[in-house]
Amino acid sequence: MKPSERMKIPRQEMPELDAGVRATNFAEVNRGFAPAAACTEAERCLQCKDAKCIAGCPVGINIPGFVEALANDDLNTAADILLADNMLPGVTGRVCPQETQCEELCVRAKKGWSVGIGHMERYVADWARMNRPDLFEPPPPTGKKVAIVGSGPAGLTCAGELSKRGHAVTVFEALHKPGGVLVYGIPEFRLPNEVVEAEVETLRTRGVEIICDVVIGQTYTIPELMDEEGFDAVFIANGAGLPIFQNIPGEQLKGVYSANEFLTRVNLMGAHDATASDTPVIRASEIVVCGGGNTAMDGVRTARRLGANPATLVYRRSREEMPARAEEVKHAEEEGVVFQMLTNPVEILGDESGWVRAVRCIRMELGEPDASGRRRPVPIEGSEFEIPCRVFIEAIGTRANPLLTQTTPGLEVNKWGNIVIDENNATSIAGVFAGGDIVRGGATVILAMGDGKNTAHSIHDHLMNGIAGAAAAVAAESAT
Repeated sequence: MKPSERMKIPRQEMPELDAGVRATNFAEVNRGFAPAAACTEAERCLQCKDAKCIAGCPVGINIPGFVEALANDDLNTAADILLADNMLPGVTGRVCPQETQCEELCVRAKKGWSVGIGHMERYVADWARMNRPDLFEPPPPTGKKVAIVGSGPAGLTCAGELSKRGHAVTVFEALHKPGGVLVYGIPEFRLPNEVVEAEVETLRTRGVEIICDVVIGQTYTIPELMDEEGFDAVFIANGAGLPIFQNIPGEQLKGVYSANEFLTRVNLMGAHDATASDTPVIRASEIVVCGGGNTAMDGVRTARRLGANPATLVYRRSREEMPARAEEVKHAEEEGVVFQMLTNPVEILGDESGWVRAVRCIRMELGEPDASGRRRPVPIEGSEFEIPCRVFIEAIGTRANPLLTQTTPGLEVNKWGNIVIDENNATSIAGVFAGGDIVRGGATVILAMGDGKNTAHSIHDHLMNGIAGAAAAVAAESAT
């Protein structure tokens, strides 16, 4: 097909569950392409010789390759190409912000809609999961052992890449179920647990051992893993799960949650079901969520599904500055979420029994750009008002939990408590590497996966060639 003919093909729409239905349950919103729509979307790709979309992908997927195979209805080849670069394609096809990465660099985006790379990735991944067995052939074992701390996207990706190189990999997960933020932080209406479970199971069949209910920093320390348990290298990928609060009056009231606690209890522990949970989350007819990112969007959309009406999102900037994916904002609006933009909480108000009854807010206006490049929100004097609510959820970010770093002598961290690494993702301790949110702070799933993939290359070099990275080399020299 000629490029001029491909340009005439309109972007295929992703089918969605009806907003009125989905606002009452946790069924997945996006329903996935039909085969004909997937192939038609693939035919829109111009197969550029200089495929800029690849550079926009943190895990370096051969996007034109798998898309061309899909256009030819060769799903086996498409799956081979996709799975060669991405250990979790069913996940990234659903939650990766393609619109600001690979799709943003698509040539077609200059004159209309980019190619729907994420939707096609999901289609191929789902087809492979349901229609063919894993074709992995174990390589000869190297005799080297690697411990991975955390079974989130960075840890799982690193584990898969190392298993392909013949290393014995053990993943330690603090919670009772593997998946990290994929299972505790992202609701099923965006990422069904069965998708994560299937991709985790694939890693297990490839020889990756996953041990849950192990808190590194308490059950074992990093030195114990290396000195007593015999691991040749360690990858720290435990995320940044310590919630940040605004430190406003009233945060001690009953009915105040961090988004981390609220989403973890609902997504991982089934606390939305009062009939089956010993510690259900509080249901309320009026819930307010503070924040503008994907976590805030997940929190307010979950609250809506639990019966909140209104479920209100307050954000101190305008919609244009929101870091949440445009698709998530659109879905939230369709589901009846109320948006209070240019609004910031200043106090949580309680009743005589110590329960939340309202949140006092102040209107904001945008001033000059701050360090992030976004216009800084400035309070408007005398604009305070109250929003009635019985539950208040803070979703303004997370930071590193110090439990692991404080029990690891010699591990360098920055002023925010994040681990310091060099260009090889090596830490200040020889043989210890780190990546994902514990290094970056709160970031996206796909960036964490990119860290996991890149770190696997560095760990392999370290194990086979003795390359420990500049930071570790400097530390070793200083010790002598």
